[in-house]
Amino acid sequence: MELRQLKYFAKAAELLSFSDAARALNIAQSTLSQQIRQLEDELRVQLFERHAHSISLTEAAQELLPYAQRTLHEADTCLARIQDLNGLFAGNLNIGVTYSFSPILTETLIKFTHLYPNVKLNILYKPMAELLEMLKNRSIDFVLAFRPSERFDNIESHVLFGNHLSVIVKDDHLLARKSSVKPAELAEFNLALPSRGLQARNAFDNYLGSYSDMLDIRVELNEVNILLELIKHSNMVTVLAEATIYNQSGVKAVPLDLPDNEMEGCVHMLKNSYRKRSAMEFITMLRDSDAVRARNYGWFM
Repeated sequence: MELRQLKYFAKAAELLSFSDAARALNIAQSTLSQQIRQLEDELRVQLFERHAHSISLTEAAQELLPYAQRTLHEADTCLARIQDLNGLFAGNLNIGVTYSFSPILTETLIKFTHLYPNVKLNILYKPMAELLEMLKNRSIDFVLAFRPSERFDNIESHVLFGNHLSVIVKDDHLLARKSSVKPAELAEFNLALPSRGLQARNAFDNYLGSYSDMLDIRVELNEVNILLELIKHSNMVTVLAEATIYNQSGVKAVPLDLPDNEMEGCVHMLKNSYRKRSAMEFITMLRDSDAVRARNYGWFM
C-alpha cells in the first residue's frame, strides 16, 4: 500500500468521481483508476461501486477512509516538521477563506508569494461551515473568517481585528449621510444581500429574526465582488461586515444600529495540531499588514 494510492483513494472518495478526482490531482483518469484498482487488489475488497456516471463508497471504503485521511495528514505533518527543522519555507500551505475576508487578505498574499516563492499556496473560498469541516478533516491548515456564532471544542479562534455589521451603499446614497442605520429603515429600500449561509447574512438574519421577511430583498448573491459592483451602480442597499469594503472606492459603510453588533475577524486553527512555519509566518504577516493595522484592531497570540 502506497501513500500515492491512499491519496488517490481519498480524493475520489471526497469527490465521488474518478474524473473530477483525476482533474483535481492533475493526473490522467486512467492512472487514478489503475492505482485504485491495485489498492483494491491488495486489500482484496471493492472500494467503489462503479455506476454509469458516478461512483459511491462501499462499506469497506467507508471503513478505510478515516484511516487513509489520518495517514495522509501524518505524512504531511512529518514532511512539514522536517522542512521546518531544515529552516526551509517550502511545501504546500492550504488556507480557507470566507468571501467577505478577501479584501483583508490581498496585501499579505502578494507579499508572501514574493518573499517565499517555494511555498505553494492553495487558497479556497467557501462558506464558513464548509471551511470548518475541511479544517476538522485537516484538508486545510487554517481558516480566515469572522467568529462563528457557535463554539467548537476542537477549534481555537484567535482574533485579528474587531469589526461590525454595516449597511453598504454607494457614496451619494441617501443613507450615506447617516451616522448609523436602524433595521426598520431598511424596509424603505430595495436590498441586495449576500446569500443565506454566508456569515454576514447569517448574522443579519439572526439579529432580525422573522422581521427580515418584511424586507424587500430583490437580489441574493454569494459573490461579494459582484454584489459590491451592483451597489455602486444602483440605489440598492446591502448588509456586510465593514471590513468587506477595505480598499473599495465608490461605496460607504454605515454602522447598523444593533445591540452587540460585532463580527470579529479571526484565524481559526485546530487545537493540539502541528502548525507549519509557513502558516505562522503568513499569519504574522497578515497581523502586521496595513489592512489590519489601519483599523487599529485587536491582537493575535
